[in-house]
Amino acid sequence: MDDSHRTFLQRVADYQFGLGVGETLFPAGEVMTVTTTSSGRPRQVRVDEGRLVTYGTDGRFTLGTAGGNRLQTVAAETPYSVVVGDESEPFVRDGRNVFAKFVDVADDGIRPRDEVVVEHEDGRLLAVGRAELSGEGMLDFETGMAVFVREGVE
Repeated sequence: MDDSHRTFLQRVADYQFGLGVGETLFPAGEVMTVTTTSSGRPRQVRVDEGRLVTYGTDGRFTLGTAGGNRLQTVAAETPYSVVVGDESEPFVRDGRNVFAKFVDVADDGIRPRDEVVVEHEDGRLLAVGRAELSGEGMLDFETGMAVFVREGVE
């Protein structure tokens, strides 16, 4: 990946997830494969571990599990994690959606349509997906989908 793509992707990540996250997702010097659209806009970013992100037409990233692992390393500084317990762990890992009644912890900064990581209460990454409720709503509601899971961690 050339430096102009890396700088662009880092800026988008800093905007979407918080200052400094871009360097965590796309560190300088790492070999990454970037697929582009016919106009040259970055589309998917892959590394040896798998897909980091897909850059959507809306100007936001959707996370892959490799990107979720990296985002999880800076999760203390970013409000993008949802925690579930043992009851829903096998289903979420299998790629099933997270429902509000099973959410134990959700960061207050989560807004609907934000990309989030879903973690087990012991800290293991279970899945990545899109928040359907705010973090506060995930904890308040007893019914409804909290996170649309895109990809579970096998």
